[in-house]
Amino acid sequence: MNLRTVTATRYVTPLREGGSLPAIVEADDEGMYVLKFRGAGQGEKSLIAELIGGELARVVGLPVPEIVFVELNPDLARTEPDPEIQDLIRSSSGLNLALDYLPSSVTFDPIAGTVDPHLASQIVWFDAFITNVDRTPRNANLLMWHRNLWLIDHGAALYFHHTWTNYLQRSRDRFPAIKDHVLLRFAAELETIEQTMIKQLTPETIAQIVDLIPESWLVQNTPFEQSDRHRSAYIEYLVTRLEQPHVFLEEAIRARTLNL
Repeated sequence: MNLRTVTATRYVTPLREGGSLPAIVEADDEGMYVLKFRGAGQGEKSLIAELIGGELARVVGLPVPEIVFVELNPDLARTEPDPEIQDLIRSSSGLNLALDYLPSSVTFDPIAGTVDPHLASQIVWFDAFITNVDRTPRNANLLMWHRNLWLIDHGAALYFHHTWTNYLQRSRDRFPAIKDHVLLRFAAELETIEQTMIKQLTPETIAQIVDLIPESWLVQNTPFEQSDRHRSAYIEYLVTRLEQPHVFLEEAIRARTLNL
C-alpha cells in the first residue's frame, strides 16, 4: 500500500473555512489539491489523523478523494503577500498531506439533502470508530460532487493521540459526541452493517496504513523514543477498539433512538 508523492508548484488560494488555513495548490503532475500544512494547528498529529482516517475509510468502501503526500518548498512563500501565509508555508517546509481537489463540489446540506440509510450507517459507524468529532451539522465535512457524497477532513479524528496517557484504556471510549453526527438520523442500518465493516478492518490492513506515516511525523512531542513504538501504539489502539463489545456502536444506536 502506497501513496503518491507530488511537489507543490503554485499556491493558488487559501480555504479560510478551517482554523488551520488549508489551501488549494497546484502540483508538478498538473493536478490541484487541498493541502493540509504540517506547520498549522495541531501539526503532524492532524496530518496523521487525516492519513489514517482517510485511508481506513477507503478500505471500507467510503468515498474519499485521493490522498497524496506533498513536498513543499519554502520558496513558494516569496510570491505570497499575506505574512500569515508566508509563515505557514515556511514552517511547513518538507512533506505535507493533501486531498484531490473536487472542482465545483458543494457542501452537503443536511436540511435539503438526504442520504441512503446504508451509506449513512457506514459513515456514522466509521466516525464513531475513529472518534471523529468533526462531522456535525455546523461543519459536515461532506461534499456533493457529481451527485455523490464525498468524505473530507479527518484531521480532528483519533483525538486520543493528543494525550497518550492510558491510550489502550481510552480505546474503549463510548464516544458520546456521536449524538451530534450530521447523518445520525439517516443511519437506520447501524447494526446490519457492523460485521461487514469489521471484516474489512483487519489488523494487517490497519498496520499497512499506519506504516504509511512518514518517519518525520513521528515521535515528536510524544512519550515514544522510537518511531516503531509510536506506530505500534496506533495499531494497538485501533485493533483494541475493534474488539467486542463495540460500545461506540451501542452509543450510536442509543443516541439515534433518543434523537428520533
